[in-house]
Amino acid sequence: MYGTTPGAWRTTPQRTAVLAALRACDGFISAQTLHAALVADGVTVGLTTVYRTLRLLETAGHVDMVRDGDGERLYRPRPDEGHRHYLVCRECGLSLAVDAEEVERWVTRIARDIGFHAVSHTVELTGVCDECLSRPDRRQAPET
Repeated sequence: MYGTTPGAWRTTPQRTAVLAALRACDGFISAQTLHAALVADGVTVGLTTVYRTLRLLETAGHVDMVRDGDGERLYRPRPDEGHRHYLVCRECGLSLAVDAEEVERWVTRIARDIGFHAVSHTVELTGVCDECLSRPDRRQAPET
């Protein structure tokens, strides 16, 4: 089913449940949060299985991964249009896909110029979205 090499993906009820739960999520989710949701739904699955399944899906190119402000890996299914880059709000976790053709061309050029092949890359863009920035609790008190 999934995988880049024969045998890389062995379908099990637990892996099927992880994939279904991931597809049901809106936005990016951590392995721990996904595991908690599965357990709350009565699925018997270990946290290690969730991590391992997400890593297999990432390696096979079926999920996108970003890191949150603490460095934790967050996952979501990769859209049909393929590899994407995201701008992620450090406050609320909102993630928006961004046009990164310039990044893709740069990676291709650098790899070609240096003589590397099958290069993968991670580009992480984080910031604070307009909504979080305009929250009353974020506004600075006037100096006196």
